[in-house]
Amino acid sequence: MFENETIKLRKLTTDDANVYHSWCNDVEVMENTSLHLDMHTLEETEQFISEIASQSNAKGYMIEHKETKQTVGIVSLVNIDDKNRSAECIIDIGVKDMWNKGIGASAMALILEFAFLELNLHRIYLQVFSFNKRAIKLYEKMRFTYEGKQRQALYRKGKWHDIVMMSILEDEYF
Repeated sequence: MFENETIKLRKLTTDDANVYHSWCNDVEVMENTSLHLDMHTLEETEQFISEIASQSNAKGYMIEHKETKQTVGIVSLVNIDDKNRSAECIIDIGVKDMWNKGIGASAMALILEFAFLELNLHRIYLQVFSFNKRAIKLYEKMRFTYEGKQRQALYRKGKWHDIVMMSILEDEYF
């Protein structure tokens, strides 16, 4: 477990399936981060959480708000490539009343510190939907660089949207 003044990150376990299940079946929560807004059974969610928790090339952490002691989100490094020292970062803040309170920024700061200082990674990359301006602004503030986009790769709310690719290198982090 690691922490800062706002949050703690703790290792994702199979016991987290119920809380994650409530988030992944909330369209408002997932519309900014998930390619598919399908409803999932608890068994599907348990399988997903189990896979992330047991993968050697993934590090999943639940975000706990220190003041309220509430589990409010998840942040993970997935597709960890030890040879090329890179990983993909994914984040979801599942508790809607915790949006716009700096939780995402705090979690990203901790996971980047872990990625570069503990795992000795060289590159962290992510994908973000072009309409998620709040997330793009956060990533830019954290020194992520725009790498490109998948043009009109997502159909949401009657419109086509790009999926933006961004990354940060260890020397840009430091």
